[in-house]
Amino acid sequence: MSIQPDLSTPLNVDDPIIPQEKAPGVTRALRETFDVSHYDHITRITIGNATSRVFRIVVNGTPFLLKMILRKDDATRHYACMKAAAEAGLAPQVRYASVEDKISITEFVQSVPLSATEALVRLPAVLRALHTLPPFPQIPPHINTSCMFLLNKGPALEEFLRRFQAANVLPEPDELFARYTQIAAVYPHHAPDMVSSHNDLFKPDNILFDGNRVWLVDWEAAFLNDRYADLAVIANMVVTNEADEDLFLTRYFGHRPDEYQRARFFLMQQISHIFYAMVFLFLGSAAQPVDWTETVPRFRDFQQRFWAGELNLKDDRMKIVYAKVHWEQLLYNVRQPRFNEALRIVSM
Repeated sequence: MSIQPDLSTPLNVDDPIIPQEKAPGVTRALRETFDVSHYDHITRITIGNATSRVFRIVVNGTPFLLKMILRKDDATRHYACMKAAAEAGLAPQVRYASVEDKISITEFVQSVPLSATEALVRLPAVLRALHTLPPFPQIPPHINTSCMFLLNKGPALEEFLRRFQAANVLPEPDELFARYTQIAAVYPHHAPDMVSSHNDLFKPDNILFDGNRVWLVDWEAAFLNDRYADLAVIANMVVTNEADEDLFLTRYFGHRPDEYQRARFFLMQQISHIFYAMVFLFLGSAAQPVDWTETVPRFRDFQQRFWAGELNLKDDRMKIVYAKVHWEQLLYNVRQPRFNEALRIVSM
């Protein structure tokens, strides 16, 4: 993400760009962090985001990232995970974080493009370091920010599945639920595989590269989760063939993956396809009929452009396209011999 500074007249914290209710908290943050009451310049980054506001601010000639959470939920877990990641060198340094005000200031990363080829080499090591951090907190079962949500039984999952079925937005719902049931019946829940996870890395915007190192940002969805969830969503964007998969998993595990690790990884990829197809069909359609006659890009072509920043999921139409490419990839994958073989291996 490369943000150019706003060279207009310096803005004060009582300007309209800052939500009025957040202005006192921003003033406190500036005073406690920099011993000033105003920033030099400010540029809005997250246009249209209803749950948070993110800005590039300049204080005493140095850029920083100012983020304010607008949701009502507690920010304790979010900030704890962000600080732990920053201390490990995985996230930008945290200069200020107030749970009460839900405002944070971190170092600003001037990012440059990270090719999928280079990401294939760099990201497994980043994930390995993340997954070895002291355990992040767990989350309430109703929070569904990860594809693992589909494998965690409970009232929240039952309600989600009921609402999705009632929306009737899939042309072949029986196929999806049959495959989902097959995976859910055998996918293991092993304590050693529950690790500190980011859980929102399906969005390339949360992965920044400064030309030297990779930084992970936006830790609101971080919690203790199955290691294969982060692996699967990253692989969906940068792994394109069997050789890529071998390299990706080898660099993560530190050795060539065995058949069990490959099977777990492959099944989690299918769960991720199911999850993102369901969630984005639901979000994009608003429970209205979906036109399935429209041609959509091939999964790899879409993900290549998504990774490059040429596509985003802000409008409803693109959400539906994103859901459809996951659906088509799922149908292809589960009809390959590897699917049944993976089910067999993990069920042993």
